[in-house]
This record gives sequence, C-alpha cells and structure tokens, in this order.
Amino acid sequence: MENKIIIDRQAMLRALARISHEIIEQNTHVDTVCLIGIKKRGVPLAKMLKANIEKFSDLKVELGELDITLYRDDLTPKYQTPHLNSSVIDFDVNDKSVILVDDVLYTGRTARAAMEAIIGLGRPAVIQLAVMVDRGHRELPICANYVGKNIPTSKDEFINVKVDETDGTTEVVLSKKGNKA
Repeated sequence: MENKIIIDRQAMLRALARISHEIIEQNTHVDTVCLIGIKKRGVPLAKMLKANIEKFSDLKVELGELDITLYRDDLTPKYQTPHLNSSVIDFDVNDKSVILVDDVLYTGRTARAAMEAIIGLGRPAVIQLAVMVDRGHRELPICANYVGKNIPTSKDEFINVKVDETDGTTEVVLSKKGNKA
C-alpha cells in the first residue's frame, strides 16, 4: 500500500472546528478550560483548538505544552537516557478542566503518561482527551472525549498526522509500517 491521504487539510480544519464547538458545549464552565498539547504534534493541534475556542466563545484559553518522556512505561533499553523536550505549563491546573490534546490515540499509553504528568502538577477538576485520530487497538482502558475521526487500522498500518508547524502541510496519512509518510 502506498501512502494514502485519508484526511486532507480542509477536512482536518473542519474536524478541529467541530471539536472546538464540542469542547465549548460540553464544559459548563468554559472559563476554567485549559488546553495542554502533548509534544510533538499535540501542541500545534492544541494551538489551533485554542484559536477556534477563543474565536467561537470570546474567552481566553490557557495553553500548555507537555513532554511525557519521563512518564512513559514503554521505554526500551535503546532509550535508557531519554531526550527531554521541556514541558511549558505556566498556570495552575488545580480545579481546571484540563483537555489533553494529541494527534493519534492508539494503545492509550501516551494518554496514561500525560494524565500522570498532569496529576503530578495538581488536582484538576476534570481531565479530558481530544485527538485528531482514534485508530483503535487499546492496551489500556482509555477513550477520547473528542475525536476528529475514528479510523480503524490494522497493527501493520501507521497513521501520520501532519501539521504545518512541524511538517509544512496539514493532513492525515495512512501507510504500512516501514513505509512512513
């Protein structure tokens, strides 16, 4: 299978707009909502959601960046000394509605690590998860509150969410493992 674009730029922007509206509708105290993007591609997605929410609701939303490297439970011996990309969360998470933002929900291990990192910073009122793609194959009982698109995949397929900020394009690509887009 060649690399196949399964969500183009316009569809991705529509999905982010829909998720933004869902966040506003499902959080009765929208003024306590903060977005925390999981590095690497969750951060630009969180920035896009922030812009949408502020545009649609006239509220200011706090934004943070989270590096979960030290919270992962699946580091291999190859990564005994993990490379850290610092987290930037310069606000108090206590009593906030924290929405973690990531590109793909797969096994659930990244989301679990992110929740652990957030709880290490304080006690949010609620933690929610927003993802561009949910591809299934969960290893942990984790489910996203907001999903751009559910894309069932086989374990030998790979989903690559691309964003302008890091990739120079905005789209979602499906490929076979070993044939990353």
